[in-house]
Amino acid sequence: MDRTLYMEIFGDNKVAYRVLSGRMSLFGDEVITYGVEVLDHRSGEKECIPDFSQNIEDAVCFAESLISEKSRLRQLYSKALDYLRVSI
Repeated sequence: MDRTLYMEIFGDNKVAYRVLSGRMSLFGDEVITYGVEVLDHRSGEKECIPDFSQNIEDAVCFAESLISEKSRLRQLYSKALDYLRVSI
């Protein structure tokens, strides 16, 4: 619900990396979650993990790692698993 763009950075590989905030219902309680979205401006393709973390620092740090590694859309989920495996 109510997605808001928190941060957007365009990489030199023509890919936009975004951190989004949104609200979701979790067991009847409303919580804020932060998602990560990758948009390839050449192909128009987009991948998104809308509920990556409830911590903004984790979402921003993950997005920054995607940018520094020049990650592509198809790598989003495997990179997220690697990031979460190390940070948990």
